[in-house]
Amino acid sequence: MKKLVIIGLLFLILFFNLYISPVKADSTLELTKDAKSAILIEPTTMTVIYEKNAKEARSPASMTKIMTLILIMESLEKGQITLDEKVQASMRARKITGSKIYLEYQEEMSVDDLLKGIAIGSGNDAAIAMAEKIGGSEQNFVNMMNQKAKELGAVNTNFKNCHGLDEEGHYSCAYDIALFGAYLVNTFGEKILRYTSVYEDYLRKETPKPFWLVNTNKLVRFVEGVDGLKSGWTDIAGYCLCATIHRGNIRFISVVMGCSTNNARNQETMQMLNYGLSNFELINIFKKNQPLRKYKDITLGNIEYNIVPSKDINVLVRKGAPKKDVRYDMTIDYQKIKQLENKNIGTLKVYYDNKLISTVSLDIVEEVKKASFIDVCFTVFKEVFLVSK
Repeated sequence: MKKLVIIGLLFLILFFNLYISPVKADSTLELTKDAKSAILIEPTTMTVIYEKNAKEARSPASMTKIMTLILIMESLEKGQITLDEKVQASMRARKITGSKIYLEYQEEMSVDDLLKGIAIGSGNDAAIAMAEKIGGSEQNFVNMMNQKAKELGAVNTNFKNCHGLDEEGHYSCAYDIALFGAYLVNTFGEKILRYTSVYEDYLRKETPKPFWLVNTNKLVRFVEGVDGLKSGWTDIAGYCLCATIHRGNIRFISVVMGCSTNNARNQETMQMLNYGLSNFELINIFKKNQPLRKYKDITLGNIEYNIVPSKDINVLVRKGAPKKDVRYDMTIDYQKIKQLENKNIGTLKVYYDNKLISTVSLDIVEEVKKASFIDVCFTVFKEVFLVSK
């Protein structure tokens, strides 16, 4: 006899006011006259602030390595590799052209140093060494890159290599590069920014010939708050840069592709980043693990729980904007709670001006009650007078 499982769902629609306003990409701005394509986003809300031919396919040059870094960081998170693990360079890695850290055939270098070689020095040989380590071959790794791009929602990307040298069929677009950059920063934070934010470092420090690394993204040295991400240049791609800046509680990510000079690349990047900083602010609606609703069930030991969002929920607004309404719907699956599942027990949807701006999963955590004055006094009494002999 089949049992019918009735899943209790609670639908709540709650309303409250915030001093916020919608953000729409301004098509009248001319922040990037030189770049062939460009985009400016706020990465936690994935709000597009400015774009120019953002979904047009172009050669991404070494910005390709953002996806390479994503797969390396994911492998580290999964425990498939470690930072101190040694990687042996192949002949293919040794022979690759373009920017290099000059790996010798069968030279061994740690994952940590190879990450520096990719993120700071843009080493094509370092990228190949890591691709072969993780994927078994560069081609398998490239397949992984394309699969990850698809998972992230890329609209116009196809990778043919892990380093970014021009190759037929190897392309991406400003929108996708920003998408990859946002995922990298949102997911790994300081774990990756501690590499991309460094202006100079050394490899092979303990050898007679230490190798000086200088970041190909010069903005990390000269602009406060710039801590990544990846530059690029080839004859076909022109000068490219995916940059990110963090000041106060807000971060922006910009991408320029096809600039004619290095100065134009940096200038138009800063025009976009400064525009974002001057005109927008980030307002937090809910913080991760902020109690939204209490739940108590005698079948679960009569313990009181809090239902909480699984991550921060923010809204990007124009500075000085008028009031607007925000509402949210919370859907809770009580059957999952009864099965003692504490993750993904429901969904929180947040709307701005009747437009969905965020969807996150809900978790449930046991409420930690603060001790009362009497509780504290009793605890002290036990410690002082009831110590076991």
